[in-house]
Amino acid sequence: MPADFSACVVIPVYNHEKAIVQILPKLLSQKLPIILVDDGSRLSCRTVLARQAIEHETIELVQLSENRGKGGAVKAGLFKAHELGYSHAIQIDADGQHCIDDIPLFICEGKQHPEAIVCGSPVYDDSVPRLRYYARYLTHVWIWINTLSLTIKDSMCGFRLYPLATTTSLLRNYRTGNRMDFDSEVLVRWSWCDGDIINMPTEVRYPLDGVSHFAPWKDNYLISKMHAKLFFLMLLKSPRIIGRKLSKAITLDV
Repeated sequence: MPADFSACVVIPVYNHEKAIVQILPKLLSQKLPIILVDDGSRLSCRTVLARQAIEHETIELVQLSENRGKGGAVKAGLFKAHELGYSHAIQIDADGQHCIDDIPLFICEGKQHPEAIVCGSPVYDDSVPRLRYYARYLTHVWIWINTLSLTIKDSMCGFRLYPLATTTSLLRNYRTGNRMDFDSEVLVRWSWCDGDIINMPTEVRYPLDGVSHFAPWKDNYLISKMHAKLFFLMLLKSPRIIGRKLSKAITLDV
């Protein structure tokens, strides 16, 4: 277990002022520093976030002047966490989808595997729309193709633990999407860099406030474009990817 392990929570927030005040008390009970990233929210949400940062000294507020999208907000939060000296950051959504009680499980895995991304693998309740549930498998298949691996169980879950030094280095070296395409793309590029990924089963329910910022036409287009881009990049990288996998397999056998 690393002696210098220190984690915080990063939450991208865009007009979720009702949900965020419901989940913050449970998050604060986890005794972890929290970085709220205001992704260019409306005035009512900005006011709520500013008040929370004033009332709780463990909350750091990052305010973006304009909406960058979920991926852009997460990246801003990760860079801020690294700048503040944390070794790891837990990404969690602001809408109440994720099971806050599972945070200690992510932390435990992170301490045992400090160089791995611990990625949530959703266990859904009955609130999930069936069409969206099955549509996720289209992305799963593309991720498996583009990584030449079945390692990533679910690349779209926004509940994960990042090792900050290697993650921010990756984000500086590779351009990644700024909207809903970010969560999947960063895992594919992490896999290409031979990074370890640990899948953590976790309960997921649909938003507390019923607000979703997934724009079906725009985000599905961007996700499809990302898969296509990654596919052609994978073809170029496939000899190296396969070579690494063979080398690792040989090492394990020995």
